[in-house]
Amino acid sequence: MIRRRFNACLLRPADVQPSRNDFEVVGVFNPGAAATGNGDEVALMVRVAERPREQRPGYTPLPRWDVEAGDIVVDWIADEQLTPIDPRIMQQKRDGLWRLTFTSHLRVIRSADGRSIDTRDGLRLVPEHTYEEYGVEDARITRIGNQFWITYVAVSRHGAATALASTTDFVSFERHGIIFCPENKDIVLFPEKIGGHYVALHRPNPGSPFNMPEMWLARSDDLLHWGQHEHFLGGAGTWDTGRTGAGTPPIRTPAGWLTLYHGNKRETVEGVVGAYAAGALLLDLEAPGRIIGRAAEPVLVSEAPYEQEGFVPNVVFPTGLVERGDGLLVYYGAADSATAVAELPREDLLSSLI
Repeated sequence: MIRRRFNACLLRPADVQPSRNDFEVVGVFNPGAAATGNGDEVALMVRVAERPREQRPGYTPLPRWDVEAGDIVVDWIADEQLTPIDPRIMQQKRDGLWRLTFTSHLRVIRSADGRSIDTRDGLRLVPEHTYEEYGVEDARITRIGNQFWITYVAVSRHGAATALASTTDFVSFERHGIIFCPENKDIVLFPEKIGGHYVALHRPNPGSPFNMPEMWLARSDDLLHWGQHEHFLGGAGTWDTGRTGAGTPPIRTPAGWLTLYHGNKRETVEGVVGAYAAGALLLDLEAPGRIIGRAAEPVLVSEAPYEQEGFVPNVVFPTGLVERGDGLLVYYGAADSATAVAELPREDLLSSLI
């Protein structure tokens, strides 16, 4: 692990108002993050997960967005028709398909110094398409030129896909639709073209268990159409064999592209998600598919109470990296409940890569 210079829980569920009075917020987490260029200001796009307050004996509420109505509707399903998978997921016995126990949207949050929250009432990015029926999740933000590009997960009965949006000010957004079809998520963009192409890291999530969890690399001429896919990384340690995927958009350093990723330990206990931690990678500046450094152990693990206790315990899920002098501010989701930030010394992080 890397020594934390600074650590703070920035947002908890009680800090954010739900979309409706009859709903409750159960998580504000997995924040996309970007320095706006306005002093030390950082803009966050936080995932807000919410569910109905009402309880009916013998029934489970499963919320979804009715895109035509522009509002959330709730399907009340008899408990006897459902099989719990984990705290987040129910499986329908009639067809074996999954439903989420909550729905999510994205909300703009601003920090003047990157270490505390100043405004919580920014724009809400809510589902607008049937491909986003079960919610929009887990934004990653990359600045390319004067534009901020946001990749986010669109969840629906078709699976988890990845969509793209853009903004110059975090006040208005343009949505560009699905760029990676289901099942694919955890897409992060590099901040500049490499070899004449835009580059992304992505996480195919196949239903056929031929392989361990993997990350892939893809290239594009326009950020909308992606190809030249190549295998990039698979879980290598005991801590990242359950799930692995891109975390923070890469930043350029003289030594190479630096990025953090998430890993999850494979669990054999039914209903247990397992611990998530953050790893670190250094990639070749000209050939980003070539790994030139990888931390042997996680650089961030759950230590603080807000990382160990929550909707899903023992989760550190890195989603944003902002440079601050000789330090790096890492923004992450904690226990699928809270948004947190930790400052890591840049040299300590780079020294961990072998």
